[in-house]
Amino acid sequence: MKFSLQHTDSSSKARVGLIQTDHGNIETPVFMPVGTAGTVKALHRHFLLDDINAPVILGNTYHLYLRPGTEVLTAAGGIHGFSNWPRPVLTDSGGYQVYSLGSSRKMKEEGVTFQSHIDGSRHLFTPESVIGIQRVIGADMIMAFDECTPYPCDHRYALKSMEMTHRWLDRCFTEFNATEPLYGSHQELLPIVQGSVYDDLRKQSAEYVCRYDSAGYAIGGLSVGEPHEDMYRIAELVTGILPQNKARYLMGVGTPANIIECIARGIDMFDCVMPTRNGRNGTIFTSEGIMNIRNQKWAKDFSPLDSLTPEYSKAYIRHLFVANEMLGPVVASLQNLRFYLWLVREARKAILEDRFANWKDEILPVISRKW
Repeated sequence: MKFSLQHTDSSSKARVGLIQTDHGNIETPVFMPVGTAGTVKALHRHFLLDDINAPVILGNTYHLYLRPGTEVLTAAGGIHGFSNWPRPVLTDSGGYQVYSLGSSRKMKEEGVTFQSHIDGSRHLFTPESVIGIQRVIGADMIMAFDECTPYPCDHRYALKSMEMTHRWLDRCFTEFNATEPLYGSHQELLPIVQGSVYDDLRKQSAEYVCRYDSAGYAIGGLSVGEPHEDMYRIAELVTGILPQNKARYLMGVGTPANIIECIARGIDMFDCVMPTRNGRNGTIFTSEGIMNIRNQKWAKDFSPLDSLTPEYSKAYIRHLFVANEMLGPVVASLQNLRFYLWLVREARKAILEDRFANWKDEILPVISRKW
């Protein structure tokens, strides 16, 4: 994997770049559709390849480990062979999913013991085992095992959590350097910056992860309930420390406004379940704002759902949701991903033309309004 910085906007920290992997190139800024269990929910691969032209998708170590399991993935030749996906894949380490299990997991220095949400069976994730699982999955970009610090938490807890994440990072790289990819394609291990909303801890963590020469670095532990202003402040602080010639990935973010604001602060990569999850529940992101398609106001509105999805009317998509037809969530999920990919590509154009700040001021009120 290689990241090349191509241009930085003249009036902000917004930038464009190119990530090169063995499964293809990724232009940044980029939004990565989330395919947690090896599929982007409700969407056929041809939608991802031919319609929205997604350059990369994200999978999850926790879910793929539990089902279908490492034995099946090994026999299939990894996630690319199993899902017939020809382009790059990034896998989260499962740290956030384990964190979200709450009382059904127990954390200690060795790793995290947790109960499967599927059948209640008990499992242990360690930094070493998580690297091994991600070797089996075969993603192009794999994440270090970390603790996603809860919000809110006091400074003392955030410090202890960050220090353990750093020790786990050391173990991840030791295991990564002692093993080889299984399917002939290069894998890149990305460290994760933690430290909650505390500037001193984020600075310390960003400096620590830079000890490892990776093509990219991630910022974790945000979008977990903190105010957006804290997210933006931390993103700006950390991007000011991380190397300029490396990719920056803000994990689990977020709303369209979050993405634009964080692009302005030098972030290159984003992922979030919001487009597909919200789409399945009738919230649709459009180039004119955010709409709840179930509202009665759309019942006789025969105008196109959006300029990005002109083939269906608002009234028809509302009918599908009210009638519980499967096509409704499919079209809504597709529209939302069309919108997210369109948004980051428009941002890229604006950066290349040195007009990002003006573009940001113009588009934010439009896409954030609820109608």
